[in-house]
Amino acid sequence: MKTPLVRLILAAALMSLPQLIQAQPTAHYVPGVEGLKGASLPPPGWYVRDYNVVYTADRVNDDAGHSAGPPNFEAFTYANVPRVIYITDKKVLGGFIGVDALLPLAYQSVQAGGFDESTCGIGDLFAETTLSWHEKQWDFSLAAGVWMPTGDSAAPPTTRVGLGYWTPMLTAGATWYADQEKTWALSALSRYEFNTGQRDTHITPGQAYTLEWGISKTLEKVYDVGVVGYYQQQVTSDSGVDKSRDSVAAVGPEISVAFPKQMLFVSFRYLYEFTAENRAQGHTFALTLTKRL
Repeated sequence: MKTPLVRLILAAALMSLPQLIQAQPTAHYVPGVEGLKGASLPPPGWYVRDYNVVYTADRVNDDAGHSAGPPNFEAFTYANVPRVIYITDKKVLGGFIGVDALLPLAYQSVQAGGFDESTCGIGDLFAETTLSWHEKQWDFSLAAGVWMPTGDSAAPPTTRVGLGYWTPMLTAGATWYADQEKTWALSALSRYEFNTGQRDTHITPGQAYTLEWGISKTLEKVYDVGVVGYYQQQVTSDSGVDKSRDSVAAVGPEISVAFPKQMLFVSFRYLYEFTAENRAQGHTFALTLTKRL
């Protein structure tokens, strides 16, 4: 189970948009940063992982999934997110105990109507504890963590990187290897977020559910190729505002390469958001580097 980034995209519900699409993505977790075998944690040891994520969008949708303007809407985010992972050799209920943490650095730019703003800054810190199992044809993972409002935030519309609220997050995932050689894999990773009150608006964003999946084939023992996707849904409404909820779904290709001698793993994926409601609809590009120490 690779791991989270902050919800780094979009001050999209701007004053020039209809009230019905003022709801923002409520999740800290950015879908699409985990891909093939995303529910599988590594064996015991120390690891450093570096996420590089680009998100672009040129439309904002209403609650029916139709473009709602403004006509000049453009959003761009680049995030570099280093993460440190430690999987111990200690076990609980047969699963290896692990801990990890990350802190994003991001650049965000949004143009819409008369709004034109860009910001570069440090985002919200995330830390979690994990359990992971490695069976003959299965990998399983569980995690509990929290997003901390360490980044600079402001009431919308804004491009500041911090979200301004605490978010406990629970994670569960599984990877199934369909053949004895483990060359075919099907992975599913679920996350659920419980948001607290936002310090700049005093509104409590709704709870959020995220599912990421991947189907992969291993070639020549070092290449993984396949299809990945995500679905993210706001489960409950924000407090004190309209009842609209945001959702998004995407699909796309991924390739991963292992360099055994260097103990280095590199993956690249592209995901096209084919549907979105009450939020922006765009494209996600992710390059991930993982090094075992």
